[in-house]
Amino acid sequence: MKRNMILKVVTDFCMTTVLIVLMPYELVGQAAHEWLGIGMFVLFILHHIWNGKWIRDVFKRKYTLFSFLQTILVLCVFLAMAGSMVSGVILSRHALAFLPITGGRSFARNLHMVSAYWGFVLLSLHLGFHWSMVMGLAKKHLKQMPAVLVWTLRGAAFLIAVYGAYASMKRGIWEYMFLKNQFAFFNFDELLVFFLADYIAILVLFVWCGHYISKWVKIKKKKLSLQ
Repeated sequence: MKRNMILKVVTDFCMTTVLIVLMPYELVGQAAHEWLGIGMFVLFILHHIWNGKWIRDVFKRKYTLFSFLQTILVLCVFLAMAGSMVSGVILSRHALAFLPITGGRSFARNLHMVSAYWGFVLLSLHLGFHWSMVMGLAKKHLKQMPAVLVWTLRGAAFLIAVYGAYASMKRGIWEYMFLKNQFAFFNFDELLVFFLADYIAILVLFVWCGHYISKWVKIKKKKLSLQ
């Protein structure tokens, strides 16, 4: 595997891990959450550095339906991440408390909630759009798996995605995304591992959705004229 590809894979794996751990805000502690957010910002920058060629070619490439939707998804992810980072700076009471920022906390709190939950969903979909590439890399470095094992893994992914749909309702993901509930609820009697397990299942749900949406779109093979 080439060095640049290794850097991409490691960076994306770290981003996914940090993304999940960022979600239990109160359960990991405010200070830890802020430092994790700064780490996410650094990883986000590195991700764009490693993918600089793709970004530079945005206005040059000929778009298919898939690449058009992929680009729109990337733009939405960028906006959600920008919203999370800007609002996070305003709300910081630990890592960035030295900054002379006053006021705007009420708006920043709502922006942070919307950006964080939309960002979680959009980043999961974005990963799903690239899952075929992830599987392609895995096949290059793993021996051919029996068909039974392949279908077992697919079945397991489907079952986890189904539970992820249930977990998304239980955790009120949709209510947070549309600000129907402006205060995130955390059960401090709940073990952190159970909270994280639910969010991993929710991530799998949207990765699964993104993967199969991308497969369906690729089948269409419709050219878009953007000129």
